[in-house]
Amino acid sequence: MSRQLQVRAGAYRDSVSLMQISQRVAAEPGVRSALIAMATELNLELLAGMGFAPPNGATANDMVVAVEADDDDALTAALATADAILTERAVRAGRDPSDLPPRTLRAAAAGGASLALISTPGRYAAADAFEALYAGLDVVLFSDNVPLEKEIALKETAARLGRLVMGPDCGTAVVAGVGLGFANVVRPGPVGIVAASGTGAQQLMCLLDAAGSGVSHCLGVGGRDLSAAVDGRSTSVALDLLAADETTERIVVVSKPPAAEVARRVRAHAAGLGLPVDFALLGSGQPTLSEVAERVTVALGREWVPPGMWPAPYERTSRPGALRGLFSGGTLCDEAMIVASARLGAIGSNIPLTPEWSLPDDLRAPGHLMIDFGDDKLTQGRPHPMIDGSMRAKRIVEEGADATCGTVLLDVVLGHGAHPDPAAELAPAIREARATAARSGRDLAVVVSLTGTSGDPQGLSRQAEAMQSAGASVHLSNAAAAQAAADLATVR
Repeated sequence: MSRQLQVRAGAYRDSVSLMQISQRVAAEPGVRSALIAMATELNLELLAGMGFAPPNGATANDMVVAVEADDDDALTAALATADAILTERAVRAGRDPSDLPPRTLRAAAAGGASLALISTPGRYAAADAFEALYAGLDVVLFSDNVPLEKEIALKETAARLGRLVMGPDCGTAVVAGVGLGFANVVRPGPVGIVAASGTGAQQLMCLLDAAGSGVSHCLGVGGRDLSAAVDGRSTSVALDLLAADETTERIVVVSKPPAAEVARRVRAHAAGLGLPVDFALLGSGQPTLSEVAERVTVALGREWVPPGMWPAPYERTSRPGALRGLFSGGTLCDEAMIVASARLGAIGSNIPLTPEWSLPDDLRAPGHLMIDFGDDKLTQGRPHPMIDGSMRAKRIVEEGADATCGTVLLDVVLGHGAHPDPAAELAPAIREARATAARSGRDLAVVVSLTGTSGDPQGLSRQAEAMQSAGASVHLSNAAAAQAAADLATVR
C-alpha cells in the first residue's frame, strides 16, 4: 500500500469543486481513498480518519491532497490526475494556475462583479457572506450548516443594504440564464421562481422545461426562509425583484412545508405585485410540484402532457413489505412523504412531517421510512449525496437484505454540479439488492424519481434506461414516483 499527503499553501478552491475532484481521484484504478480539501478543522479530522497525521501549520487557507492507493504506480497516477484537474479548471476559468485573481470579495466587486457565490464550510460561510454584502454584492450562500441566528442576521443586514441573500443551503439558483450550484439545463422563458427549496426548484424547472416553458430566474432563498424564525425575509425581496424584471411574466413560489403564518404573509405580499403568482408550498391538501407545473403550463397557453416514465421490466407478484425512501433532496423527500403517507399512514424520517415520526440517530426503525441523505447532519465533512451516491448505494443493498422491506424509492437528480453518471453508482446497487431479495424468495420493487432535462450532461434517457435495466421503474414526476411506490407497498 502507498499513501501520500501534500499541503498546498494558499491554494484556495471552493468546497463543491474539491468534493468533485476528490470523487474523480477516488475513482481512479488502484485508489483506496482520496481527499482533496481545504485544511479546515473538520477536514483535518477526516484526514485523521484516513490514517494521516495532521499536517503541522496548515490553516483553512491551505489545500490538502491525501491519497491512499494499492501501490506506488497507482498513487503517482492518482496525484497526476488531481494536478491535471486542478490545473485544467484554472485554465478553463481563463486564469493562470499560479495566479487566480481576484483574491478578495472587495476586489471582485471593484472589478464589476455583482453576485458572490459562497460555498465555504458552514462555520466560516457567514463571515464571508457578511463581507460580500458590505462589498456591495448580492449573495448566493451555497454552504449548509450555517447557524440559524447567523442566517437571520445576514438577511437583516441585506435588507438594510438593499441586497439579496440567497441561502444558506441554497443548492440551486439561475440568474439571467446562468445556473449556480446544482443546476439543470433549462430553456429561458417567462417563469420566475422563488425557491425555499433546492431540489423542489429543480423538479419544477425540469417539468416546465419538458412542457416547453422556460425560466427567467430562479432565486433560491434557503430551506429555512419560510420558517417562523426567518419569517420569509429573502422571499419577499426575491418576489419584488422578479416583479420588477422585464423578462418575468409569471412567478412561482416553491417551498418545503412552511410556517402557516409566514405562508399567509407571503401570499398577501404576492397579491400586491401586479403579476400572477402560483404557490407550490408543500403540505397536506396542497398541490404537488407536478400539479403546479401543469397549472403554470396551462396558464401560459401550452398543452400539458403528463411527465414521462420508464416502466419496470417485470411484474410484481409477491406480497410486499415496508416502503423505504432514500433521498438526496429534502423537498423531494417531503413531497414523497406527503403523497405516500396519505395511503400508508406514518412514515419515519430524519425530516419527519410530524415529530412523532422522527427516526433515531441510526436512521433505522421498523415500518415505512424515508431518509433525506442531504440533511445537514449527514453532509458534515462529506460530499452531498447528489455528488457522491455511495451512502445511498450501500443502504439500497442493505434494504435488499432486509426481509421486512418490499419497495425502495429513491430520487436521482441530474444537472451541472451533480454526479457525472449517477446510474453508474446506483444501478449496480439496485441490481444487487433485487438479486439478494430474490435469493430469499422476495420480490423487491425499486422506484426512481428522476429529475433532469434532455440538455443535462448526464443524459436523461441514458440514466433512465440504465436504472430501468437494473430493475427499477423510473418517473420524471416525483409525485408520480411516490404514488407508484405507495401503491406497490399496499398491493396484495
